Amino acid sequence: MKKFNDLVAESAKNITEILPWDLEERYEENPSLLLLDIREPYEFEAMHIKNSLNVPRGVLETACEWDYEETVAQLVESRDKEIVVVCRSGNRSIFVCEVMQKMGYKNVASLKTGLRGWSDYDQPLFDKNENEVDEEAAIEYFTANIRKDQMAPK
Repeated sequence: MKKFNDLVAESAKNITEILPWDLEERYEENPSLLLLDIREPYEFEAMHIKNSLNVPRGVLETACEWDYEETVAQLVESRDKEIVVVCRSGNRSIFVCEVMQKMGYKNVASLKTGLRGWSDYDQPLFDKNENEVDEEAAIEYFTANIRKDQMAPK
């Protein structure tokens, strides 16, 4: 049986990952790159990188194709565009990059460390009203809160 981290490591071999400072540089060199945030809407509303497009992981495949209720034209039309996929910690984005490559996206990369790393790199995050999120609030938001019932039995 494979565990989550095994699956992440397996998929990571097939995709490109960039670090927050790489994203900062890529965005300066190519301001038209697409930042694709694949977290759930409530996560995106809490905080996100400015100008990113929110398409939740759960509807990604149909959002990437025409003729579905979830179709996102900007995403469908971006198969040849530079895309950086972001999530909370850089794991879900790995899976998404692998799927998007299979769907014909040619220049897609995952933000290694995710928004946690972006925040740790002291880059700004914005809430649903495009107000900058306080750094302490971001730190608190990204701190794991694992309940006792979520921990492996001893």
